[in-house]
Amino acid sequence: MTMRICLVASSRYPVAEPFMGGLEAHTHSLAAALKRRGHEVLVFAGHGSDPALEAVTLDVAPFASSDAARSDVGSRPEQWMQEHHAYLDLMLALARGDHGHVDVVHNNSLHHLPIAMSRTLPAPLLTTLHTPPIAWLESAAEFAASSAHYVAVSDHLAGSWSHVVDAQTIPNGIDTTAWRRGPGGPRAVWSGRLVAEKAPHEAIDAALLAGVPLDLVGPAHDRAYFDREVAPRLGPDVRYLGHLAGEPLRRLVGDAGVAVVTPAWDEPFGLVAAEALASGTPVAAYDRGALPEIVTPACGRLAAGGDVVALADAIREAMALDRDAARRRAVEHFDVEVMVDRYEQTYRWLAGVRDAA
Repeated sequence: MTMRICLVASSRYPVAEPFMGGLEAHTHSLAAALKRRGHEVLVFAGHGSDPALEAVTLDVAPFASSDAARSDVGSRPEQWMQEHHAYLDLMLALARGDHGHVDVVHNNSLHHLPIAMSRTLPAPLLTTLHTPPIAWLESAAEFAASSAHYVAVSDHLAGSWSHVVDAQTIPNGIDTTAWRRGPGGPRAVWSGRLVAEKAPHEAIDAALLAGVPLDLVGPAHDRAYFDREVAPRLGPDVRYLGHLAGEPLRRLVGDAGVAVVTPAWDEPFGLVAAEALASGTPVAAYDRGALPEIVTPACGRLAAGGDVVALADAIREAMALDRDAARRRAVEHFDVEVMVDRYEQTYRWLAGVRDAA
């Protein structure tokens, strides 16, 4: 049975390569796979999203507060208000039926209004939790419809939300036909946003300590951090290759002997680790958040968070692991089709619950 699914994404960043982060990559993979299966997917996303998704742009209308409003020291920032109005407009339109009948509304954003206004919707709401508890999402859950359902991208994340909601776990998925097994090589790779909470500078220190040259790829989202911690560490054995996307990124990861993952916080999932495994590239990572759910002894090594010396040992050991085992781990557990199977089951269950109510 095909369905009409409303997929609500972030208004802040486009759902297009090069992805700003895991949330955008997850939205793209899910929408594309659902479309391939014959579902009608109505995507609401930020400006500049992939035309293949035929997304309706979440228009963030210009907003400038008055002089009187700005005099209030507790006044909300302009960007917050712009995004608030964008989601308010969408939720009111869905409640009125402006976008026609939908079987399920899938909230894949980090905004509170889809949850807080879920009682107004004629269809059940599913929210995927991509981040640890934050105040505005916690408070929104108090107003959610009784039929609202929650999915967490890892068991670790579901546990962190357990004081607020009961969340089903559906791990993120990647297209393992696009992320193909690569030959490996003598270099390490680090990919992601170059920001303090991802700690690429610690990946550099560990790789140099291990005697393994390192390539860094991703957006320098925090320029001050990049200039302070990353740029001074660049040299003959440490290259920053910019923000790669598509085949160049996949080829780089597949040509690496090990992927290094260094979160300075409890990572809710760790999409870059799954992408590396799909490329046959073993992972050396910090034992934080959901990474132990992705990286097993057969496909990688874990080090205590922040322990650069232990991470250097993990890099050396991971480079000797079987690339076929790494690839199998990704295909069996983190393929996008496995993920979509579980979302389809959940959509149908939710639609059935609403119809029976």
